[in-house]
Amino acid sequence: MYCSRWLPVVIQLLLWCSTAPVHGIPPRDPVQCNNTSCALYNSYGPWGDRKDCDVKTVAYPTTEEELRSAVAYANKNKLKLKVVSKFSHTIPKLACPPSQNSMLISTAKYDSRIDIDSANLAVTADAGVALRELIDKVEEAGLSLVAAPYWEGVSVAGMITTGAHGSSWWGNGGAAHDHVVGISMIVPANQSEGYAKVIQIGAQDQLLNAAKVSLGTLGVISKVKFSLEKGFKRSITYNFTDDGLIENNFMEHGKKYEFGDITWYPSKHTAVYRYDGRVPVDTPGDGVNDFLGFRSNEIPISQSVRTSEKLFESTKSVNGKCTLAATTLAYKKLIANGLKNNGMIFTGFPVVGRQGKMQTSGSCLYSPAARIDASCAWDPRIKGLFFYESTAIFTVPKFGDFIKDVRKLRDIKPENFCGIDHYNGIMIRYIKASSAYLGQPEDSVVIDFNYYRADDASTPRLNEDVMEEVEQMAFFKYGARPHWAKNRNLAFLNVRSKYPNFNKFIAAKKQLDPENMLSGEWSDEILFGTGNVTSDGCALEGLCICSEDRHCSPSKGYFCKPGLVYTEARVCRYSAPSSSNL
Repeated sequence: MYCSRWLPVVIQLLLWCSTAPVHGIPPRDPVQCNNTSCALYNSYGPWGDRKDCDVKTVAYPTTEEELRSAVAYANKNKLKLKVVSKFSHTIPKLACPPSQNSMLISTAKYDSRIDIDSANLAVTADAGVALRELIDKVEEAGLSLVAAPYWEGVSVAGMITTGAHGSSWWGNGGAAHDHVVGISMIVPANQSEGYAKVIQIGAQDQLLNAAKVSLGTLGVISKVKFSLEKGFKRSITYNFTDDGLIENNFMEHGKKYEFGDITWYPSKHTAVYRYDGRVPVDTPGDGVNDFLGFRSNEIPISQSVRTSEKLFESTKSVNGKCTLAATTLAYKKLIANGLKNNGMIFTGFPVVGRQGKMQTSGSCLYSPAARIDASCAWDPRIKGLFFYESTAIFTVPKFGDFIKDVRKLRDIKPENFCGIDHYNGIMIRYIKASSAYLGQPEDSVVIDFNYYRADDASTPRLNEDVMEEVEQMAFFKYGARPHWAKNRNLAFLNVRSKYPNFNKFIAAKKQLDPENMLSGEWSDEILFGTGNVTSDGCALEGLCICSEDRHCSPSKGYFCKPGLVYTEARVCRYSAPSSSNL
């Protein structure tokens, strides 16, 4: 019935995945002001609760002393204080100040210093320095930063304070904060000390375990010092294969490949194993990782894909979603998900390149001034893609059983997972045990999956119950921990019980910020896992787990029902009206 409508979408996707270089408009400043007020926005669009984040006062320091002075001003005037970078890619409202008596500091202009200590294999950077700028400077010196998230749209302070990570069980692991050997932090002080002071937290200081992942609630980071290694190259090969043995293969894969990961496309019964490790620096190759999802997209194409998604949602066309998923996966395979052997095109595996070009990507962030017809696909200004991202971090012994449960749910009706597979499937990565109090207490496996989000908070989603069951299965049946910078609010319920060193973090917070100047209602919801709204429709946005039909959307046919595999789950499931009611 909808084949005639699918064909244009398939063509659009092929254009969207074009190998021709495209540069687009850079992301907007997350702080937007008019003549009377300012507001903080998320780079992906509305916040999880869809409420605005109003800001009374904004400071833009350019030096450490200006940053200290801003903290001192807030302390002297008894203002609550939050900090945001120029990117604002954190999904929870961690940087949103309280609505009254508060202040926001932006580190967008505090990004001038990157000091490389080649003799001691270390680099120190201002808090607002962009990850890409840091990596490029380090690589120019013949060195490499070992760990970084796959997405480079982060500042160095934002990256570590939210627990951003790549994938590795090797060495110090794939989390950026586990390669931090020093932090300069500005904390409140008494009047005789000028109301704020800079403290140095070194590698042997126990406070570093609190400061490395702090969600911005401990103090204001001014500088971060990372350990480095001699520059190296990586070799990447993707193996597209059957998904039948993920629960048996994931552990050996993580042990065998230093930067390996697995991407699972449940509806397509496909697993993509990433064979990714170091090779000698003289190995031929100048490869680049230009991940498909992080490239600039022609704005009309992003808008058209979104229009197609909305059509399939409104008509409940599972087959339409599956066509998108199949086309996307086929093209990812054709162009190796954005790997380029020579910086321009993919010509075959393996793809070999320097660490700085292979570890992270985000080319949609950068734009020549002349190009204004392309952007990151999710830029809210263009009304393109709009999605949720759920990220769950498992202890190793529980992960295989989780995979088995998801497979059982998939096997009931595989096409119900096409909405996930249209994005990036379920990505599986590895995080090593960390000394950070809010880091991972043991070697862990993390999954990420993205899925459609409606324009309006009251609009339910196609196959909503499936995504909700996977989400609740992860966090409540298997006790997974949420990524601090991602997820819907329900993922953080009772989160403090999942971190054995949580009380040590709170003790450090009382030492450095005794008046809770850097706390607020929004960050407290996440840090303490206290947010649980019980209003009509709250389950649609992940603000609650439904316990009554009104938490879903009964007027649109969505009712609160038990999960199909994890029966303790409570999900919003569509029930078609019976003919007698028509």
